[in-house]
Amino acid sequence: MLRRAVSSLLAVAGAIVLAGCAATRPVNAPLAQFDRAAGYRYDTRPERPGNDPGTVVILAFSGGGTRAAAFSFGVLEELRRTEVEIGGRRTRLLDQVDMITGVSGGSFTALAYALHGERLFDEYERRFLKRNVQGELLSRFLSPANWSALWSETWGRSEMAAQLYDEILFDGRTYGDLIGHPGPFVLATATDISTGSRLGFSQGEFDLICSDLSSVPLSRAAASSSAVPLVLSPLTFNNYGGNCGYREPTWVRQFRDPDNRLRPAGRALQRIREMDSFKDGANRPFLHLVDGGVSDNLGVRSVLETLEQIEASRTLRRSAKTDDIERLVVVVVNSLSVPKTDWDRRERPPNDVQILLKATGVPIDRYSYEAVELLRDLAVRWHTLRSLRQAGAFVNAGNPLLARAADVPDIELYAIDVSFEALSDESEREFLNQTPTSFVLTDEQVDRLRAAAGVALRQSPEYARLLRDLGSAARK
Repeated sequence: MLRRAVSSLLAVAGAIVLAGCAATRPVNAPLAQFDRAAGYRYDTRPERPGNDPGTVVILAFSGGGTRAAAFSFGVLEELRRTEVEIGGRRTRLLDQVDMITGVSGGSFTALAYALHGERLFDEYERRFLKRNVQGELLSRFLSPANWSALWSETWGRSEMAAQLYDEILFDGRTYGDLIGHPGPFVLATATDISTGSRLGFSQGEFDLICSDLSSVPLSRAAASSSAVPLVLSPLTFNNYGGNCGYREPTWVRQFRDPDNRLRPAGRALQRIREMDSFKDGANRPFLHLVDGGVSDNLGVRSVLETLEQIEASRTLRRSAKTDDIERLVVVVVNSLSVPKTDWDRRERPPNDVQILLKATGVPIDRYSYEAVELLRDLAVRWHTLRSLRQAGAFVNAGNPLLARAADVPDIELYAIDVSFEALSDESEREFLNQTPTSFVLTDEQVDRLRAAAGVALRQSPEYARLLRDLGSAARK
């Protein structure tokens, strides 16, 4: 998706090359004192009426410009239409969503829903989906009135984009306005271009850089998450790491121990190293953030890491109160498009620009595929081990590996894929795969993306299994 974004916006990049690689202005305030119970966090979100604590639903919205924004919005619309019975009460599936991760184009839908709630279903089409956002950006970039600002070393193209997003969608609101706000917790993600690490816009991750997320505008998070390299400038944030008394959770130390390291540990160890690099504010006083798709175009890596950490650490399971969770639903909304090329029909090879775009995009697309499969593998492993445990297969086994396998969380995990490839209609798949990665689409493209998302969700076997199980499930 990133390569399509670069290709679609090359004209914009060419028009604004005079702006150079201008740095951006840090606007995030320092955190006076680390407090694990304060700020915008998953753990501190308010209880929602009708939300069942035994059913945790996570939506992962991928990148892909307006294509991703429209496709993810179609999933919200379908969940809003779908009623199920949980604990003897009728409820919309949308009201059971606890968390939404968003990358690039998907972050707009996620953040806008967190802010506007039900109003979004009446306003999003007009305010964003069917608006020529790309044209408005280009007009601002080309306006002579803005050239002096674009030449500045403290203000870049993405700052101007954030200004537009604020005007048309986010109404000047900051993360402070989401604290105590009803609705799911939303995690928009960007990439630290220096290290390739993810930085999520949650107070838990901003604790690492000792910054108060409450001061950050929602529009700036969306701009950071969608700042396609070369086309848009990085957004710069101050790093105050090491100055607020931050203390890492106990479960993190369990993964550091080389002699008694918990397993599975690969992703956890890598993430811990990334966390350590963010805490070094003395040597890294500035962070330059670009499109979240560079590090995770599905927005699902944080989910995978958390699930593996929960599987490995009893301490984390206790602190996260996983014993209260009966079912965990992860819906991966992947708007990856794979347009056809005719390169293999011609003797002449693709040009340098085409090769560059393909070379940067293929690893991202392949990791996206792998992430979905890893999530499915995890679901199968948990289900299999729980079944064996219930059958008494681990009793008196005397094998420490079997004992650890017997210790998987007692949670039914549903891994639901919502993608173009999941659609049974070949002609519709072909149409959607030709939809560009840009911030302007035709009304027909937007409408068909929204409708296709609902169809893909309904056609998912895992989603059908969830609906069947919920139809007869009762809270323990």
